[in-house]
Amino acid sequence: MSDWYLGTMGFSYKDWQGVFYPPALESRNYLAHYSRIFDAVEIDSSFYGTPRTATIQRWLAVTPPEFRFCLKTPQAITHERELSTSLNDMAGFLQSARLLGDKLGMVLMQFPPSFTQTQAGRLADFLSALWAEVEARQGIRLAVEFRHPSWYTAASDTASMLTRHRVCWAATEFPNLPREVPLTSDFLYIRWIGQHGTYAHHTRVRQDRYPELAWWWTHLQVRLEKVDSIYGFFNNDYAGFAPGTCNQFKTVIGLPAIDFIPPQQPKLFNF
Repeated sequence: MSDWYLGTMGFSYKDWQGVFYPPALESRNYLAHYSRIFDAVEIDSSFYGTPRTATIQRWLAVTPPEFRFCLKTPQAITHERELSTSLNDMAGFLQSARLLGDKLGMVLMQFPPSFTQTQAGRLADFLSALWAEVEARQGIRLAVEFRHPSWYTAASDTASMLTRHRVCWAATEFPNLPREVPLTSDFLYIRWIGQHGTYAHHTRVRQDRYPELAWWWTHLQVRLEKVDSIYGFFNNDYAGFAPGTCNQFKTVIGLPAIDFIPPQQPKLFNF
């Protein structure tokens, strides 16, 4: 049976105060509260730089043993240099990620739209060199996300290359990309993203995504026996309020959804 790890992309949103987090909760306690509702989170802040050791230690201290962190690779590696001269930086990033121990779910390499299938050879060489570093590979699961359609046009070649390197091809719900569930590793990674900036505020679900979520469930079921775990994360831009949509998906697939609405302050007097 596959293990499910579902949550949101990031957790530190001011809009969630009072609708996901209790009104008086301090931001330093967000993660501890979040980890009582969901069992995984995709860390967005690592996209802007490798987390400090002290930060990782705090993450470990405030979350339960079964909680999982998925880290985005720094943009300096995937966007600014697009793998060029970044092997040592990636190895260093993975070394920091390993500090999470059993709570490390996987590492995501999200590539920009400018990274096309013509650069498949560069990616293959990078992965070969990276996995040659035993210390870097040990205990690390890696997924990649492509934003250019050419990777899907050459889907067979893309899948073959990723399978050879034991890397997951992240499935995405994103404008102008095919909705597919490639199977290139022993785990799946799904990202429900949406168009950035669609909603000005992220305080409630503003679009019912049930038909899309049902499609995903239908296509995921036939792959459950081939993977040992599934990671899935929702963005606020997907339907307006990531926690609400994540709970809706859990209901679709038959998992219990924990009610996160903060309790109301009891009234002292009734009039």
